[in-house]
Amino acid sequence: MNELEERVRREVGVRLFTVLAWVPERRALRRVHSSHPEQYPVGGEKTVEVAQDWLAVCIEERRPFFGDRAAVRRIFADHELIESLGCSSIINVPVIGDDGEVLGVLNILDAEGAYDDASVAAAQDIAKDAAPCFRKAAA
Repeated sequence: MNELEERVRREVGVRLFTVLAWVPERRALRRVHSSHPEQYPVGGEKTVEVAQDWLAVCIEERRPFFGDRAAVRRIFADHELIESLGCSSIINVPVIGDDGEVLGVLNILDAEGAYDDASVAAAQDIAKDAAPCFRKAAA
């Protein structure tokens, strides 16, 4: 996962990076990597605090979510912690396995205005190559 984080830093730019594995039977997201383990420890889970429209976009429709400060505040219960780390622009990109199932999500956050459509496209390219990282994390 460290190599994945470094690639995100090089190609997209990131202040806060977490990787969440999708646990479909519980409709939960389990953190398997964190650039800020003190604030966002590995093993932590997100369930009901994630808004349903976010789940619809990233998990059900398998599309990236791109948002600003208002979106972060609307979607995430931990928005105050996110903002305290200097983050208010977010890209969430689903990682899809070979069989088309959602393995998880890359969460890429930085300062307001740090990202644009080209950033989202770069994040999507990284996500296409991230499935092996999820298999290693699950093992």
